Amino acid sequence: MDIPKEKLVFAEHRDRISDEVLKTKPRSYLADAMLRFTKNRSSVAAAWILLFLVIFVLVSPVISPYKITDKDNIYTGYPPFVPAFAHSGILDGGRVYDSQNEISMTFFRGIAEETGMDPFIRVLDENEQKGRYRGKDVVRHTTDIKVNAYYALGIVYRVFSFDEFDRIQQWQKETGIQVIYPYVHPRDIEDIRNNPNLWYKVDPNGRAVLDKDGSFIPVYATEKDEEGAPYDSIRIPSDDGSYIYSVKKSGAVQCRVCYYNYYRYIMGHEPFYIMGTTSMGTDLFGAIGVGGRFSLMFAVLVAAINLFIGTVYGSVQGYYGGAVDLILDRILEILSGVPFIVVATLFQMHLAAKVGVVGSFLFAFVLTGWVTIASLTRTQFYRFRGMEFVMASQTLGASDARLMYRHILPNAAGTIITSCALLIPGIISSETALSYLGIVDLSSFSGTTLGTLLSQGSALVMTSPHTILWPSIFIGLLMISFNLLGNGLRDAFNPATKGVN
Repeated sequence: MDIPKEKLVFAEHRDRISDEVLKTKPRSYLADAMLRFTKNRSSVAAAWILLFLVIFVLVSPVISPYKITDKDNIYTGYPPFVPAFAHSGILDGGRVYDSQNEISMTFFRGIAEETGMDPFIRVLDENEQKGRYRGKDVVRHTTDIKVNAYYALGIVYRVFSFDEFDRIQQWQKETGIQVIYPYVHPRDIEDIRNNPNLWYKVDPNGRAVLDKDGSFIPVYATEKDEEGAPYDSIRIPSDDGSYIYSVKKSGAVQCRVCYYNYYRYIMGHEPFYIMGTTSMGTDLFGAIGVGGRFSLMFAVLVAAINLFIGTVYGSVQGYYGGAVDLILDRILEILSGVPFIVVATLFQMHLAAKVGVVGSFLFAFVLTGWVTIASLTRTQFYRFRGMEFVMASQTLGASDARLMYRHILPNAAGTIITSCALLIPGIISSETALSYLGIVDLSSFSGTTLGTLLSQGSALVMTSPHTILWPSIFIGLLMISFNLLGNGLRDAFNPATKGVN
């Protein structure tokens, strides 16, 4: 090369020439992989979301005031409600009622006046419907409103033993909360027997008959000879002591009960449902935690078993090759062609009675679930078995087992293990789908599952969409996060696969 003389400098013999010491600390393979992973923003975000979901499934059943076995046969499919936020427009137990006529509006007003709990939240829309009635043009006015479903339930009929009736009276005295309200005979409300909230005079059509100033006309029963049991507790303000609060009913007493306060008597607190209730009357907040915890634990267990079996099987294939690989590969082809849903169904029909529902379900996943791991491990062993470090160890007398699991497997572990993160969402998806379809019922073992919650919520999707909305959001976040995390780990541990689906 034609190098100018001014760029050349003579070196003295006494000068020591050597490479400079590296000023940066060396990074391990794992540290280098984690550095690449942290640069993938979507995967990092997915990791944080997964951490939040894991904390949620661990904490929600604990902080929920209800157990998974607590079921209320009245508050079924009820919307989210927290008493502290009842008047804030958030978690207010709101439910929309369309096209409410004058009778319905008066009905809600009656509940508010009797119980002191106003179910009305706000008017959403007012409508006019034109039509003909008995040959005349008429205009019907209806209103779309939002009401507090827990307050709107109002009064219900309940039958108590005499001892229970006395205990409720004592509780009322201690707390100052009224549960039992004056009785109303159906004969005094036009023989309407299916509406215990009618405590005022109505016409045969159920329309309230008001006095001159627009107030309700009470029709509470006063016949002492029909009273079921003596009442000596809180009375409504207008009661001068003449109203009766129960009637006889087959060796017990029947009462009109404010269910909201009766719930407080039973549970010791007001209704508190952050995500509402399921169609079975269980707390959806705690139920998602229980179902999600089972799904995660089951998926991790299945992935670990499949990882072990697939790694051993695939390592034998890839290391020995030849006839061994040919025979074992044919077995993989047969197993991979077996439909999983058929296996799961048959196992539930014939194996569940012997090893339990969860055991048979686990066998169904393990029977063919390790095939993908085995194929991936086989590929990695074919890749590394001809490397110089393997040949050197073999020359020094290393056994086959040492070569396979001390030299080749650690180099392939990154790719193999990260693939498990992509298997977990598939396991959760399959478990949820089978539970949703009713092929597998794991509720007796785990309390509930995400698939069971979806199945129950689908029946109320039109009236109570929250019953299917929250489980769907949880499953969606779980699946997306696991996929993004798995892709990020794969790219971090094996940069050559970046961007490959």
